[in-house]
Amino acid sequence: MAEEAAVRAQAETVRRLKQDNADPDEIAKEVTKLLEMKAQLGADEGKQKFVLKTPKGTRDFGPKEMAIRERAFKAIISCFKRHGAEVIDTPVFELKETLTGKYGEDSKLIYDLKDQGGELLSLRYDLTVPFARYLAMNKITNIKRYHIAKVYRRDNPAMTRGRYREFYQCDFDIAGQFDPMIPDAECLKIVHEILSDLQLGDFVIKVNDRRILDGMFAVCGVPDSKFRTICSSVDKLDKMPWEEVRSEMVGEKGLSPEAADRIGEYVQLHGGLDLIERLLQDPKLSQNKLAKEGLGDMKLLFEYLTLFGITGKVSFDLSLARGLDYYTGVIFEAVLLQQENEHVEEPVSVGSVAGGGRYDGLVGMFDPKGRKVPCVGVSIGIERIFSILEQRLEASEEKVRTTETQVLVASAQKKLLEERLKLISELWDAGIKAEMLYKKNPKLLNQLQYCEDTGIPLVAIVGEQELKDGVVKLRIVATREEVSVPRESLVEEIRIRTSQC
Repeated sequence: MAEEAAVRAQAETVRRLKQDNADPDEIAKEVTKLLEMKAQLGADEGKQKFVLKTPKGTRDFGPKEMAIRERAFKAIISCFKRHGAEVIDTPVFELKETLTGKYGEDSKLIYDLKDQGGELLSLRYDLTVPFARYLAMNKITNIKRYHIAKVYRRDNPAMTRGRYREFYQCDFDIAGQFDPMIPDAECLKIVHEILSDLQLGDFVIKVNDRRILDGMFAVCGVPDSKFRTICSSVDKLDKMPWEEVRSEMVGEKGLSPEAADRIGEYVQLHGGLDLIERLLQDPKLSQNKLAKEGLGDMKLLFEYLTLFGITGKVSFDLSLARGLDYYTGVIFEAVLLQQENEHVEEPVSVGSVAGGGRYDGLVGMFDPKGRKVPCVGVSIGIERIFSILEQRLEASEEKVRTTETQVLVASAQKKLLEERLKLISELWDAGIKAEMLYKKNPKLLNQLQYCEDTGIPLVAIVGEQELKDGVVKLRIVATREEVSVPRESLVEEIRIRTSQC
């Protein structure tokens, strides 16, 4: 390349001047020239190598995707508010020590940031640990809150299944000392309401209890030191068959084959109140204090869920483990069952779409005096839900509106820009969502076509005759019907007609 040859020639000039002991100012001048040439060459190379893409495990969301997201967020927030939750926000990064040791084997997925001003920081992995830190820091012992924000995981992304490195979580939590299982039952009711409202198809909410799991491990002969690691193996049962999970326990984690087989007898059980009653009579489990406590609470929980009328969608499942270290009691996970969609040959397989549980010890880990604040909460797996909604919409070919514009202010003749600007200003000031085309003299046909393309339901047309008569012609885009409305009644007429849309 000519540029590289020029740089080599300039470098040779500098070398020769130094060899000849030339004037230092002249050498400095030529060195500066050489550095500038090298910088320019580097910039040009950078331009050629630069790849326009989002980082691995992330994506952009255009207006269409954002419209789908906003619809889902609206349904979720409306449910959280219906249940009396307040909203909070916390920083996107925390001190590294805040997050360390809270996620079990998943801790390796935390994004660490470089030392910033003497602090070791990490991007938040979920919204639960920051919430516990917030409670301890502000000495809050009683709150019902929701928090919707992005979290970060250094995971291997499977973006087709809604699995990303940067994604939103929608959390609802109840903190405080209350009678057993009442807040827990409400969390399950919330999951049921949201999944029903979003119409994602059939689902089941699996429930279990950490105490039942720990009691089961104890009576099956699992050493205390292996509880958490065996728990994370059991947690894989929704993705792997029992044989593979068993071989991981025995081969990789050093559990005795006998203990693994005893675990296998329990973790393949699932049911409702009948199963809880049966396990309460189980000769081994009923002798374990933790398991007995957990089963007693599980029975109470199912009684409350019966009153809420949702037990048809809830399954007590002994294979549910949820690998996070901070859970202490009830744990649950909502799973979508097969997606039926006549437009798609393969069902959309997304697995878990919500999860949560009780974590009574987490706040105490941050409190200087170890004061505990009992908590229970649920996190909605919003990215997976978006994946389904997007694929479903693509298959149905339904048109998605990306704006909420109620009316387009249009003109029928030329030289009416000032009148359009006056009218649109009146509408904006009255809180009406209105648009106009940014042309002095747009053709009426182009203005009407814009409404068709963007889904704007109404057109307010100003013309010379309308101005004389003190009216505006209101056109209903779907039916092409036109009515003359007195200017002073236009705002009210638009409100009435758009409330019917």
